[in-house]
Amino acid sequence: MALYQEQSLKLYNSMTGEKEVFTPINEGHVGMYVCGPTVYSNVHLGNCRTFISFDLVFRYLKHLGYKVRYVRNITDAGHLENDADSGEDRIAKKARLEQIEPMEVVQKYTVDFHNILQKFNNLPPSIEPTATGHIVEQIEIIKTILENGYAYEANGSVYFDVLKFNKDHSYGKLSGRAIEDMIANTRELTAQSDKRNPQDFALWKKAEPQHIMRWPSPWSDGFPGWHLECTVMSTKYLGEEFDIHGGGMDLKFPHHECEIAQGEAATGKSPVNYWLHANMLTLNGKKMAKSTGNFILPEQIFTGENDILTKAFSPNVVRFFILQAHYRSILDFSSEALLGSEKGFNRLMDAYHSIDELPVSEKTGFDLNEWKQSCYDAMNDDFNSPILIAKLFDAVKTINNIKEGTLHISEKDKEELKESMNSFMFDILGLADAASENENDENKLAGTIELLIKLRTEARNNKNFALSDQIRDQLLDLGIQLKDGKEGTTYSVK
Repeated sequence: MALYQEQSLKLYNSMTGEKEVFTPINEGHVGMYVCGPTVYSNVHLGNCRTFISFDLVFRYLKHLGYKVRYVRNITDAGHLENDADSGEDRIAKKARLEQIEPMEVVQKYTVDFHNILQKFNNLPPSIEPTATGHIVEQIEIIKTILENGYAYEANGSVYFDVLKFNKDHSYGKLSGRAIEDMIANTRELTAQSDKRNPQDFALWKKAEPQHIMRWPSPWSDGFPGWHLECTVMSTKYLGEEFDIHGGGMDLKFPHHECEIAQGEAATGKSPVNYWLHANMLTLNGKKMAKSTGNFILPEQIFTGENDILTKAFSPNVVRFFILQAHYRSILDFSSEALLGSEKGFNRLMDAYHSIDELPVSEKTGFDLNEWKQSCYDAMNDDFNSPILIAKLFDAVKTINNIKEGTLHISEKDKEELKESMNSFMFDILGLADAASENENDENKLAGTIELLIKLRTEARNNKNFALSDQIRDQLLDLGIQLKDGKEGTTYSVK
């Protein structure tokens, strides 16, 4: 029996506003789509929170025994400056400012995105398609929506007819926005606009002469609307109806609302069964965002080169900090919060690594299965990572009590405790083992010292005794003592 058959997982569905028992369309298989980055700049920590949150979802579904197809796109065209249908393409603008090709911008920041998520120990998605790689499919779905009567062509651009769609369907059902309120709160169209109604959105935009990124279509040389790529790529790889669609809370409207409308207009089917949205990360009490300049880059946290934190923090600690809050709650970023997370993370790792040394008894003095199920109960409750972490700290107390002799554990249960903590800490939460991190740090330190010893030997051979003594003395000040012998120079760390 698969683990998912023993555990009842509930998800908070943004569409219904309720927690619902998760039942995939095809038993044992899960199709999940998550909106990826627009690769025109370095990914900031607020973006990373979303991707770490859905890495947690991906990991837990896999742990339960589901075969998961996780699709996360790369937006490399069509995302205009104001998230609407005007302004310059964000990637093309960056290319113009840096005087390079747009695909150089895409490559540079896609590589950065992957490197950062790798440092956070995120698993790669099953498929990572790009908008530019699916232009043909986007043109084809526009044709279908036009044929179904929910779009119109105007001067080489194609727009989705929201008011016409709303007569047969419900536009705004995900975000809870009534079309009447949208109309009342919308400004009049300018004389230059090709839209029939302000609520309409672009499926295809005719490219202005200065627009760099363009493709031929039946309507004009142009580019697809930003919302279209996700509809195309999710349905291509997951089907017209699939299980889970995730993304940041800020994408609920208009992006996800438009995705639903496009899917229903093209196929007549509601594309997604469960909508999941991760909440924002705040800095200085405000949403972290590139557009406002209120953000911090992960690399600035790892190196300590910033004006916000008192020290550098490892990717492991930052991931732990993010998972200490539920993915649907607002999380405020601060030096104090990270220091607290670092302390807790180290305490958790120390306890885990001490399990092998625990004394064993004939019987166990606590209910290990009850604790283990409480960990599953936390994750089954809409991926409640902070409750899971609290349960892991209950295990830390248990381990300390066993050390002190006030509690007992059998050899068999000791092995199961370590195996369970390994599953919840590393497989599900996606933390990296601090012991291996420390080992890497030690290797780097050893290599650095050996390099300094080599430089010191060269200085002595060149009779530069002042430099030789300086290297020796400054290493000694750092607690590293050099010892010269017949076989060469060795060192010890005090």
